[in-house]
Amino acid sequence: MTSTIEAPRSPYTRSAKKRGLNWEKWGWIYMRVSGVVLIVLIFGHLFVNLMLGEGVSALNFAFVAGKLASPFWQTWDVLMLWLALIHGGNGMRTLVNDYATSRISRGILKVAILLSVVSLIVLGTLVVYTFDACPAGSPADLLPAVCSTL
Repeated sequence: MTSTIEAPRSPYTRSAKKRGLNWEKWGWIYMRVSGVVLIVLIFGHLFVNLMLGEGVSALNFAFVAGKLASPFWQTWDVLMLWLALIHGGNGMRTLVNDYATSRISRGILKVAILLSVVSLIVLGTLVVYTFDACPAGSPADLLPAVCSTL
């Protein structure tokens, strides 16, 4: 019984054309676009926190509470959080697809990545949008010192 091996540079042909959305292509495009947007968001975040005003010496609870009180900075931080987590999760999914040997281990690892990304996005978004430095009705001795000045 003889079999022939195709020449190494022969064009690849599919026996049946696959229809539908090409998820790998869109994942690749997402990684490039989100990477560029993340660079802008991260360097903007670092510039505002470390370079403007009094610099790193001004970073304290009051500074963070003031930033999280602004809808602009809430949106900025949530966008940065979502893009970074989805970008990282997609990168981990690519690594699992490349290195996991069995279909079952690939499935388990991808579900674990999905669950961790979703839970971190939900928790992070809740923290940013529900943060209150001085909750009403709290005992004064448990509140931070910044609350007495607000």
